[in-house]
Amino acid sequence: MQTELRAVKTRMNNAEERISDVEDRIVEITQSGQQIENRIKKQESNIRNLWDNIKQTNLRIIGIPEGVEKDKGMENIFEEIIDGNFPNLKDTGFKIQEAQRAPNKLNPNRPTPRHIIIKMARVSDKERILKAARGKQNVT
Repeated sequence: MQTELRAVKTRMNNAEERISDVEDRIVEITQSGQQIENRIKKQESNIRNLWDNIKQTNLRIIGIPEGVEKDKGMENIFEEIIDGNFPNLKDTGFKIQEAQRAPNKLNPNRPTPRHIIIKMARVSDKERILKAARGKQNVT
């Protein structure tokens, strides 16, 4: 009986060692997965920053229904969005060179409204707006 008890104890110790090894591997895998996710998020933010800082002064406004610009004007729509979402950017005096719908022709088969493209006079204005939008993370 003692030999059988020793054999059972050694099997139990071996099983515990295997379990601890598997638990260690699980911890390593989850840590490496989190590191990969963090790297992906960092790379995505770097790509977004690079794309936003390209020396183009265009901003794209998505989701404004068709025909609203006839009543208010596209520049006024942009100012309302800035005033509503970013109260700290109200009195900055952004200069808008051009505002238009894109693409220029309306496709009746397309269910979504066309985007409004705002061409700013300075890249720094665009960068300030995008920085505020990233800080807020939810712009309506």
